Amino acid sequence: MMLRMVVNHKEVTLEIAPDEMLVDVLRDRLALLGTKIACREGECGACTVLLNGKAVNSCLLPAMKASNQEIITIEGLGNSANPHVIQRRMADHGAVQCGFCTPGFIMSTFDLLEENPHPSHGEIVEALTGNLCRCTGYVKIIEAVESLASETLRE
Repeated sequence: MMLRMVVNHKEVTLEIAPDEMLVDVLRDRLALLGTKIACREGECGACTVLLNGKAVNSCLLPAMKASNQEIITIEGLGNSANPHVIQRRMADHGAVQCGFCTPGFIMSTFDLLEENPHPSHGEIVEALTGNLCRCTGYVKIIEAVESLASETLRE
């Protein structure tokens, strides 16, 4: 099957098997390794990407569902030379330890702040419940998001 989609602002066309999941296409076919694979059950959020601007678990999404859609991965948000404000703020607040979960948290945070630029503490916690971290205890992650709550994401 032919899959056409826009990934990180670039048109992509690939031949894929009908049962391939989006996370596998992103990592194995497009070498976008920032999207992590962990649970493959939609429980941990490590595979979170933006599908038409909304956070989704790419491990649960058949790749063909992304046909003619726009996907943004962590690589499309920013990089080490030009990090996105969310990436910088996570680093500034020490919200990154091993870093495995960080891309998913960043993508979920982007979605939250696009929808609600001034979330309360409770709204932040709720928005990040689909993302698991085994290192930080969430305090610094939530503090980083709270520090962004009144800022504009598009610099």
